[in-house]
Amino acid sequence: MAKSRKNNTPARRKDLKIVYFLLRLVVVGILVAQIFNRDYNNVFLCVLTLLLFLIPSFLEKRVKINVPDTLEIIVLLFIFAAEILGEIREFYITFKYWDTMLHTLNGFLCAAIGLSLINILNNDKRFAISLSPFFVALVAFCFSMTIGVLWEFFEFGMDYLFSLDMQKDTFVGAINTVLLHPDGRNIPVNIPIESVVINGEVWPGYIDIGLLDTMSDLFVNFAGAFLFSILGFFYSKNERSRKIAEQLMLSVIETEEKHGAVVEGKNPPESDDESSIETNPKIPPELEK
Repeated sequence: MAKSRKNNTPARRKDLKIVYFLLRLVVVGILVAQIFNRDYNNVFLCVLTLLLFLIPSFLEKRVKINVPDTLEIIVLLFIFAAEILGEIREFYITFKYWDTMLHTLNGFLCAAIGLSLINILNNDKRFAISLSPFFVALVAFCFSMTIGVLWEFFEFGMDYLFSLDMQKDTFVGAINTVLLHPDGRNIPVNIPIESVVINGEVWPGYIDIGLLDTMSDLFVNFAGAFLFSILGFFYSKNERSRKIAEQLMLSVIETEEKHGAVVEGKNPPESDDESSIETNPKIPPELEK
């Protein structure tokens, strides 16, 4: 079974507590400000952020899954960057590549989680499986891409059902379409967009309705997933790669069973046979004579 808190040294634990405290302090401050501003949408985002901050602790205390301090700090910063900076502070609009950076990191982290799940199964004696490094890396990559696709489904659903704009639109200067072929043939026609007027307002181009945003998100998710999958491939072969990967991988917290109960942090009895030996065994009647 995977080792528990191998990379969580006291110094790193201290760093984690400082980061966690500062992030929560900032979020609570913004929450109070949004309450006074009566911006209840941002209030909801702040509350959601505080709840998401609890996920690593929930995994460790309830599910008995160890989250390395390095991974936990990255996850906390990722949540803060996405919800507080991205949504409330509008970094998605202010900084052109903010969303791209987060989707790349998301692909990287999801691949790490996928590799962790496979590694846990590989090391668990209850499962009679042993996967090759290539297959482990492939599964981690596919897991990350699946999460990326599901997220894009979520964005589309929110835009379609609640009239949001999670799939950000882009102005384009030309379109290629078979729909406007003069003879109705299946041949794309290039149409430059020289002018667009909507309700009397001149637009700088045609709006792609989130297509470029979706595809670029999936592409950078692919890049992040592929990068960690390479690291995962060498995880079992290279000691340096193993040390890096273990700082980003989940593991099962070690437990020992004693007298039918699960006891953490206790050494098991040296031998089950010794504990069952009677100190004063009875002598058979025929030998008493």
